[in-house]
Amino acid sequence: MMVHGTLGRGFLELVYQEALGFELGSRRIPFVREIEIPIYYKGARLAVRYRADFICFHDVLVELKASNRLTAVDDAQIINYLVAAKLGRGLLLNFGSASLQYRRFAGPRLLNASSVQSVKSVDPPNLGV
Repeated sequence: MMVHGTLGRGFLELVYQEALGFELGSRRIPFVREIEIPIYYKGARLAVRYRADFICFHDVLVELKASNRLTAVDDAQIINYLVAAKLGRGLLLNFGSASLQYRRFAGPRLLNASSVQSVKSVDPPNLGV
């Protein structure tokens, strides 16, 4: 909230990513930035990888957006990231709307699931701006 309150909307995602990294560091929250997540198909590791914006506390995947509103495509992206990384929690943040939008997700580690269909948002969709 500090990043959105200070910068407002209108910047590129990379600006918010840099500012959020600054905030996390100043608050001594453990994180890694731009972490590559390998993708497997039928047990074979593919050459393509996902790149998560942040992983905090070794278990919380944080994905940033800077668009007018969050969409089902954004939800699908973080769900796939959680499945691929086998992480328990996800947070989708959108800095592009008038007020900060966020959605929390439970990943396969928390749901004892292995399929994308089993991973879900734990927040109702924010349909307002």
